[in-house]
Amino acid sequence: MTTSTTPAQLSLPPLRLGPLTVDVPVVLAPMAGVTNKAFRRLCREYGGGLYVTEMVTARALVERRPESLRIIDHDPDERIRSIQIYGVDAVNVGKAVRMVAEEGRADHIDLNFGCPVPKVTKNGGGSALPWKTDLFEAIVGTAVREAARADIPVTVKMRKGIDDEHITFLDAAKTARDHGVAAIALHGRTAAQHYSGQADWDAIAELREAIPDVPVLGNGDIWSAEDAARMVEQTGVDGVVIGRGCQGRPWLFGDLQAAFEGRADRFRPGVARVAEIIYRHAEMLVETFGDEHRGVREIRKHIAWYFKGYPVGGELRARMAQVPDLATFRELLGELDLSLPYPGAAVEGPRGRAGSPKRPHLPQGWLDSRTIDDAERLGLVDAELDISGG
Repeated sequence: MTTSTTPAQLSLPPLRLGPLTVDVPVVLAPMAGVTNKAFRRLCREYGGGLYVTEMVTARALVERRPESLRIIDHDPDERIRSIQIYGVDAVNVGKAVRMVAEEGRADHIDLNFGCPVPKVTKNGGGSALPWKTDLFEAIVGTAVREAARADIPVTVKMRKGIDDEHITFLDAAKTARDHGVAAIALHGRTAAQHYSGQADWDAIAELREAIPDVPVLGNGDIWSAEDAARMVEQTGVDGVVIGRGCQGRPWLFGDLQAAFEGRADRFRPGVARVAEIIYRHAEMLVETFGDEHRGVREIRKHIAWYFKGYPVGGELRARMAQVPDLATFRELLGELDLSLPYPGAAVEGPRGRAGSPKRPHLPQGWLDSRTIDDAERLGLVDAELDISGG
């Protein structure tokens, strides 16, 4: 850990979500296969915030599929148990939220209207759904009503729209506000952009100005505490949402808390410290899944993220990405040059797969009308077959 001479300072009050208070207004974005219980715990050890589960489908919850119940499971010490639900049918979403509320399975529910993955949007879900204003209104209204049974705040996470010709965020945000959501998070990209290009922070500022009576959270291209400070300054948001920026860097939440508190502390781990953290992550994944093979298989995807910018040879990285068990993983980490310091700029900046813009996969005729017809509604019956949509 090192100290910067000019710390980014974020002068924001705690984030209020109904009866809940998030002291550090930072949210871990739901990421499929990433934000499981092990990763959330690791992030929480560095800094405060709201840590959301992986996305889970409403239908899978209603049917009580074991994997869906695993996704929404929390550690006993997770102070605010936050889950994200994805659905394309107001009845299923309502049943799922009622189950969560009646059984006390969460303290906060987020609704996913931002996922750009083709298998989600081709069924009218995620970032495609707000185009259908009546369907969006029905899902949000039903979720808020059912969650109110247990005084659980509901938030929504969305994108700007489907593409530059089909922008939805302002209309959707106003509808969500009118139905009583506790906050609105906006990723400053369209579905067509996926994660390419640059996030449109001007759109986030526009939303903040248009919806002054509900907390607005900004998402997109926050790779450091300094980025978070710039977003707050440029957009006026009430908090920030961190997605790809924390992949392989759970300590980012420590940097963010330091920035919110006006401290210069920044985590700058050398190779030895990164090796310790990733091995601990692997151990926690094994514990989370109760299966060493599953846990080790899960850590493989994190190898490139943790060692991005560090002078770790490609051959060693490749062997780590095929590691069969914890003992072998420890041996491979022991082959690293543990004396190497934090490499600086090579580690900073974008991470994860940015990809390129793509034509959104949508149900046939989806863009012909802003309301959903009977044929389209019938076409959504298979949209929630997966446990997780992303």
